[in-house]
Amino acid sequence: MEPDGLFSLTGGGGARPAPTGSGTADGFGAPGADAPLPVRMRPASLDELIGQDHLLAPGAPLRQLVTGSTPMSVILWGPPGSGKTTIAHLVAGATERRFVAMSALSAGVKDVRAVIETARRDRRVGGRPTVLFIDEVHRFSKTQQDSLLAAVEDRTVTLLAATTENPYFSVISPLLSRCVLLTLQPLDEQAVRKLLRRAMTDERGLGGTLTLAPEAEDHLVRLAGGDVRKALTALEAAAGSAAALGGTEIDLATAEQAVDVAAVRYDRDGDAHYDVTSAFIKSMRGSDVDAALHWLARMLVAGEDARFIARRIVIFASEDIGMADPTALSVATAAAQAVEYVGLPEVQLNLAQAVIHMATAPKSNAVTTAIGAASGDVRAGRGGAVPRSLRDAHYPGSRGLGHGTGYRYPHDDQRGVVTQQYAPDDLVGVDYYRPTGHGAERAVATRLPLLRGIVRGTPVPASARTGAATGNSASTATGTVADRAAQDDGSTPAGEDHQ
Repeated sequence: MEPDGLFSLTGGGGARPAPTGSGTADGFGAPGADAPLPVRMRPASLDELIGQDHLLAPGAPLRQLVTGSTPMSVILWGPPGSGKTTIAHLVAGATERRFVAMSALSAGVKDVRAVIETARRDRRVGGRPTVLFIDEVHRFSKTQQDSLLAAVEDRTVTLLAATTENPYFSVISPLLSRCVLLTLQPLDEQAVRKLLRRAMTDERGLGGTLTLAPEAEDHLVRLAGGDVRKALTALEAAAGSAAALGGTEIDLATAEQAVDVAAVRYDRDGDAHYDVTSAFIKSMRGSDVDAALHWLARMLVAGEDARFIARRIVIFASEDIGMADPTALSVATAAAQAVEYVGLPEVQLNLAQAVIHMATAPKSNAVTTAIGAASGDVRAGRGGAVPRSLRDAHYPGSRGLGHGTGYRYPHDDQRGVVTQQYAPDDLVGVDYYRPTGHGAERAVATRLPLLRGIVRGTPVPASARTGAATGNSASTATGTVADRAAQDDGSTPAGEDHQ
């Protein structure tokens, strides 16, 4: 349903323009003979509704909503073609309440407030309660959603809202908490098949004028992907082709010629966006390079913003690989730069190379857990003052305050590291970074106990000394530090006080 602006319906289904609206009741009145097949085949009662059995039990919120037995506000969340607008039609036609509908695409705060004010006046004089249906509520801004709160809370209006996006992301929490959330599932193949067969024989549909070959039916069911609207639209196109050819059967060839191949099951602005992105990240994390490439292709073919994909890869390089392969971040940032420099379609090659690198690289979340632990301590109030030796001693008078006094310059030591307190008093000796033994992080795990031992002035474990002496850490600056530390007695020269 894509109404223009705002309209109102009486409980009996007759349409009349709302006083403040700019549109008509198109889409909620009785469908004409030339209406699209999905519109003509909308269920006329709950008994005709197929595919949402978990919401249709006696006393279930959906039944209460349609019958009006309980004035509860409801948010309908489900993929396209799962029945959200159909349920709104049932509410409009099955109750004696005043039904007002608006589309979030065209309505504004002024329209919302006009409906609420009218509903409030009606309540004062004992008029009918008002049901306000908002299609695509996720497109309402925070301000627009805020304007609903008081009226929903005191039941000036009963809200019925529909969204294809996850309401936990797209609907403000105060509004969500005032409503019952009903999740509609994509229709399974059996349900879609049943609805196709109903449309073939029902007088509202094709009325038995044509037959549907089993192979063509299978094709339409696959094409739908759980979206009954898509299935019925494809059926109508195929029926038109068959009738134009003078045939009496919709065969597979006719069905294939009448409709294009199924669209990729991905909505850049819908909940599938989050699902596919999640599968993409988890496939790289799980080192399944083939699955990761599939999800990458799925996003690219669906038209996802390549910059969004590149950002996720850059984050992943540190979140799930980190020091296990320090080159992963360089590869990821290079791919992100390629998105800006090259663009689609060629940049898919750069993104694919980056994804392959991420998926096949050794994994470590030590960077993630380290910054998480450190942030947790900060939020908990741990830390305290900066040690005086580390404070800025450049401005006049800072020396008189003791700033910088006792600071030891690491480069004055032959090992490049000295014993010195860098952490606040109550965090001395706390370990945040805990390297794994995966990939390049294995060498870091060998060096780190030595570095911590020198900095903190604590004994270095014998196993760490042995590891540093026999490991391959000498090729890096910190490796040289570790090697020397393993052979040194731990004493350090005083050095000068550098800033």
